[in-house]
Amino acid sequence: MSIRRHSIISSIVVYIGFALGFVNTYLFAKGFTEAQYGLQGTFIAIATVMLSVSNLGMMTYIYKFYPYYNDNLPPEKNDMMTLALLVSLTGFLLVVIGGIVFKDLVIQKYSRNSPEVVQYYYWLFPFGFGLSMFSLFEALAWQFRKSVFTNFLREVLFRILTTLLIFGFMTGIIRDFDLFIKLYAFTYLLIALILIGYLIVTKRLHFCFRISRVTRKFYKKILTLASFVWGGSLIFNIAQVFDTLVIGSVVENGMAFVGIYTLAQNVASLIQAPQRAVASAAVGPLSQAWKDKDYGAINRIYQRSSINQLIFAVAMFSLIWINFTDGVLTFNLKKGYLDSQQVFLFIGIMRVIDLGTGLNAQIIATSTFWRFEFISGMILLLMILPLNYILTVRMGVVGPAIANLISITIYNAIRYTFLWKRFNMQPFTIKTLYTLLLGLLCFMVSWYLFRSYTGFGWIVLRSVVFMGMYITGILWLDLSPDVVPVWQTVRKRLRI
Repeated sequence: MSIRRHSIISSIVVYIGFALGFVNTYLFAKGFTEAQYGLQGTFIAIATVMLSVSNLGMMTYIYKFYPYYNDNLPPEKNDMMTLALLVSLTGFLLVVIGGIVFKDLVIQKYSRNSPEVVQYYYWLFPFGFGLSMFSLFEALAWQFRKSVFTNFLREVLFRILTTLLIFGFMTGIIRDFDLFIKLYAFTYLLIALILIGYLIVTKRLHFCFRISRVTRKFYKKILTLASFVWGGSLIFNIAQVFDTLVIGSVVENGMAFVGIYTLAQNVASLIQAPQRAVASAAVGPLSQAWKDKDYGAINRIYQRSSINQLIFAVAMFSLIWINFTDGVLTFNLKKGYLDSQQVFLFIGIMRVIDLGTGLNAQIIATSTFWRFEFISGMILLLMILPLNYILTVRMGVVGPAIANLISITIYNAIRYTFLWKRFNMQPFTIKTLYTLLLGLLCFMVSWYLFRSYTGFGWIVLRSVVFMGMYITGILWLDLSPDVVPVWQTVRKRLRI
């Protein structure tokens, strides 16, 4: 019940953030060049790599071991966050040193096709540091069931700050793009400081500089966890952003094509919103369930996350696909962004598959199967890196999207098989098939009825018809055990 409530509230917060993100995407597409928009996307991609390197497995350490520290130590003697912070700061120091040492290599790879990356190279580091610190303390806040607040900071406040910077640039308050990108570099650092301040004020953040008995007891397991999970998450996150980095490096006029690719990614991220909300609400209960060996609870979370996420993903993918071209033309975006539609098709299908397989990543990450996490990540890396490079060279901007679809599908299949064979857990039921067929039917009807019409009114009508049919079908087929209770609550609140 707690997961359902937090997931719903977090989903609402995330979608508010994504609505702001859509506004920002529109403003970027209208008021900035494709290359400038692409640089913003590159900032996020490189910061993700910095986070992956510098965290050294500390976020998963918090996910996995917080219940042990919390059950056996008073808050003032809990040294978990002290250790996690010191290790992460050391990790980021290594990132900075590596960035200085390998700067010439970056210049060699990007100076020809994407000189903007070279120009703002050092401004990437405060942006990456802010993301790293926020993510670390977000992991702690999730243990206190504060996922709604952290999602507000990450999804809403971060985008509000970006919106303010965009308006400042477009109105001349921020005099040029140079100042804009330098201010943008500190946005994550600001929300990280807000989160740290919140944890201190609410007395949930304590620093203890004496090694606790829990750390002494589990230090070997902690080291094993940190090393394997850090390696696995580093590989996974590099694989997730490698597409953007490759486009900027090997495609002529790279930043402009990164801008086109970033638009498709940002639109496809609408599909991913429920995953972020459900994952943040479920990590704490999953950690406790593994500790208590409550496999039934884990399997319930697995199945419910799968069907709930799939219902959202199918709806969002269908709505975006039937309105994509109409949206670009109706909102007078640059015609070059029409090329994003084909990219979105493959990224969108990838997101549907990823969400439909449930919280397999969080289930494995909070378990003791760290070696499998690392091995499956290595398999993903060995697939996605060469595929991205080869298909980008041969097919251009759509190549990485196809490479990611192939790689992430195989990756999820491996993790699905592992949980099925090891624990007899699998997320699919006959209702999974019903959801896919329902989505396809509603899509075909909405597309066939309105395919010849364009304009904002037709976008709204097309979407209303799809959602009316889709929601009716979900309720009639009773596709999720969480949908009917939520619908009853909505009816009660609205007095329907």
